[in-house]
Amino acid sequence: MLHSEVTLHSEVRATSPLPTVVAAARPVPRHVAIIMDGNGRWAKRAGLPRSEGHRAGAESVRAISRHARQLGVQALTLYAFSEQNWGRPAAEVHALFALLVDFLRSEREELHHNQIRLVAIGNTGKLPLPARLALQAVVAETAHYTGMTLALCLSYGGREDMVQATQLLARQVQAGELSPAAISADHISRALWTGRIGCDPDLVIRTSGEQRLSNFLLWDAAYAEFVFCAQDWPDFREQAFSDALQEYANRQRRFGVVAA
Repeated sequence: MLHSEVTLHSEVRATSPLPTVVAAARPVPRHVAIIMDGNGRWAKRAGLPRSEGHRAGAESVRAISRHARQLGVQALTLYAFSEQNWGRPAAEVHALFALLVDFLRSEREELHHNQIRLVAIGNTGKLPLPARLALQAVVAETAHYTGMTLALCLSYGGREDMVQATQLLARQVQAGELSPAAISADHISRALWTGRIGCDPDLVIRTSGEQRLSNFLLWDAAYAEFVFCAQDWPDFREQAFSDALQEYANRQRRFGVVAA
């Protein structure tokens, strides 16, 4: 996997002050994926309803998306709503998708300003109509941008993605468009919902101290580095993200090959 050599810094527009980050030249991962965990626990500790935890988490989404763009990350994938999350109380699900609509409306100008391409990953046909329409509009408007890709995983599951990719390839074989013997890892990667991101994650971050994948990027994260952070997602901000990237930079990636 390629990664670019850039300098991490905290320079931002005057309207969006960030905490100081010590500058240091080091490799930055091309694609970072985040399991945003801990909104509910954060709210419980604060004596607030879970919806307030999700609202605080949305502020972290704004901050980290902006910071990733500034640091030179080319793709940022956020696990926003899993296929299994449909089993949560209806009121919580409704609040989550209302927040999504608010996020898309409030960040639309920022996405355009920073040339960020938004993509939606998952079984998005299941989303409530207002969220689906708002998402489709912003995805279409930003499709040509190359500044950074922001991928929101919504109604997403790694196993579900692999099932739909397998079904797609099976239909192609059945139609005579593809030989079973010709199916390669590249065919599978392109058939996945995540194929539209364009590259596998170099780094997967999970917040809130949990250390599991939770059905996230099961195919894509085969050679990713993992960083597990103790902070709940609403507390995970720019410095924590830079710290995770520093930990990534300190590792040697071998991809199964022993260095000479």
